[in-house]
Amino acid sequence: MATASIFDGNGIDARYREIREVYLSDNRPWVVGYSGGKDSTCALQMVWTALSSLPPEQRQKPIYVISSDTLVETPVIVRYIDVTLARIAAAAAEQGLPIKTEKVTPNVDRSFWVNLIGRGYPAPSRRFRWCTERLKIEPANDFIKGRVAEFGEVVMVLGVRSSESATRAQVMSFHRIKGSPLSRHSSLRNAFVYGPIESLSTEDVWTYLLQHPSPWGNDNRDLVAMYRNAQAGECPLVVDKTTPSCGNSRFGCWVCTVVERDRSMEAMIHSGEDWLEPLLEFRDLLAETQSPEKKKLYREFRRRSGQVSFINGTDTPVPGPYTLDFCKTLLHRLLETQVRVQRDAPPGDDTLLIHDAELHEIRRIWRAERGDWADSVPGIVRGVLGHDLNWVLEDAVTFTGEDARLLDAACAERGVPSELVVRLLDVERAAHGLKRRHAVHTRIEEVFRQEWRDLDVLLAERKAGRAINEADTGELEDGEELGLPLLEYGKRAAE
Repeated sequence: MATASIFDGNGIDARYREIREVYLSDNRPWVVGYSGGKDSTCALQMVWTALSSLPPEQRQKPIYVISSDTLVETPVIVRYIDVTLARIAAAAAEQGLPIKTEKVTPNVDRSFWVNLIGRGYPAPSRRFRWCTERLKIEPANDFIKGRVAEFGEVVMVLGVRSSESATRAQVMSFHRIKGSPLSRHSSLRNAFVYGPIESLSTEDVWTYLLQHPSPWGNDNRDLVAMYRNAQAGECPLVVDKTTPSCGNSRFGCWVCTVVERDRSMEAMIHSGEDWLEPLLEFRDLLAETQSPEKKKLYREFRRRSGQVSFINGTDTPVPGPYTLDFCKTLLHRLLETQVRVQRDAPPGDDTLLIHDAELHEIRRIWRAERGDWADSVPGIVRGVLGHDLNWVLEDAVTFTGEDARLLDAACAERGVPSELVVRLLDVERAAHGLKRRHAVHTRIEEVFRQEWRDLDVLLAERKAGRAINEADTGELEDGEELGLPLLEYGKRAAE
């Protein structure tokens, strides 16, 4: 690689000197974002080398190296980061550096599988990228807020570069503190940002990593090989919405459907990691659900709010969450994928695609929010994995699959939507045994205000309303809301 300008003269020494000056200028602890990629590795290695030259009595301010694990990271990257964090902790203790490592993860109720399979969130897209904040921003920010509560203020050390992200460079420049290398964090109070490699080019980064051995014992040539095998860029530690999440060529979450093709996963498979192929197949299944002509096969026509909305000027409803039946299919396929991956993974790799805590939370959501009286999760887990988890036993106020079949038959006879009755019974069940039931009637009314009629009925009503409007005004109105909620429908019928 060509030698870049930072290596001319005393460029590297000047970088080290600035790092030491910033470190010694106050008592605010540092939180170093480490993603395992080239930029964060370069930033951490520069910080490590610069501070190693300080006398021990000046190396007292704590430094936290945090890595964000979304729980859906590519297994190869997870293994690399886990090994590296262990080496960092051991080497720091041996060399007398005040560095501690921490891996942050999303809360179970915010995890990818709980939202996608449990609540039915559709696979992320450019228009609805619900994953970044839940999986990356919140866990990192929770850790930072904890250190702020402990120390008053913190400095985030990030491997961001001006040449990598123009948006990020603009934001850092906007929040820059005059006369200081620090910037104010764009959203967190009492948090500041320091970018020790902000002015480096990509060539600078690779040149530095290849010319300076890793102080914690990694071989940086392995990092080069990983990039080469993945043909990928870096997924940085994301701490706010201005940080670029992942580009079109990157390694990171194996379930990512924001990109059309996961070229990094494809490249890893082609380079010999054949055991990852089931992950790519599952990821492609999720991507298929984004196809406009197939959305109606996988998703409800009602929104999560229970209302229905139409795309302006059409009779096509805006798709809602995945249907419960399709979520059951996804859970079954995911567990099968996990079995295949664990069977073919390299020795010592115990890849876990979904954790027990997530399965428990999915079961709770299906039972409490989605009318899964059949209690499907334990059966799916038993059928695929061949064993049971330590499932929580519910009280006597619990409906069963047989109850659901009886209810379906009774509702069919009377022309009442069984989903409506299920939801009403679930409201009553949730309030069972409470001394104060003042909120029950409010929740019941909320249920009635949701749309429970079939799509065919709504379309017929929509067509009739359009005909009446044409007769009255000679015009069509765009942006109509879907059919009336059941409560309003009943009122009109009574009138």
